[in-house]
Amino acid sequence: MYPFYRYTKSIVKAIIANKRGNTLAFEDTGEIQIRCSLTDIDNFLEMNNGRVLTLYDLGRTDFAVRSGLGNKLLKNRWGLVVAGSTIQYRKRIRAFDIVTIKTKIVAFEGRWIYIEQSMWVKGTPCSSALLRTGVTRGGKVIDTQEVLDAMGKSDWKLPPAGYIAEWIESDADRPWPPRG
Repeated sequence: MYPFYRYTKSIVKAIIANKRGNTLAFEDTGEIQIRCSLTDIDNFLEMNNGRVLTLYDLGRTDFAVRSGLGNKLLKNRWGLVVAGSTIQYRKRIRAFDIVTIKTKIVAFEGRWIYIEQSMWVKGTPCSSALLRTGVTRGGKVIDTQEVLDAMGKSDWKLPPAGYIAEWIESDADRPWPPRG
């Protein structure tokens, strides 16, 4: 089940942080802490790989609220979408571990904003994800320039490079499953 309580709690915490002046610039790395709960683990008593991706939602939501993007989403009736992801796991997260989730925009081009997220326990990286995300209006992904203009970052350029550009290129070669 989706962690609606935690999601709501993370939004409230981000709003309070904003009001206290703990904001983020679009170029910053957002950080939140969560505890791996019993509802996050699998039969091996470690965080389930699917739950990792779900909990990354909390980090992106915190980033959106604290960077001001959340207000632009509400004002312009925009939405957010994840259109692709790749993830690596390096260390197990056990029940009750305190986990730091880091979120950073690492590139954008055309309609896509690329976000890198990672989970850390006691200063050790446990997983890292690269996500292709977009801002939507009326169910269609809008150009990132419109988002940057709304955020007051019209001149910000962050083209994909290195492994991000390589992932974009290799993902374009990936065949889509045939119908039927």
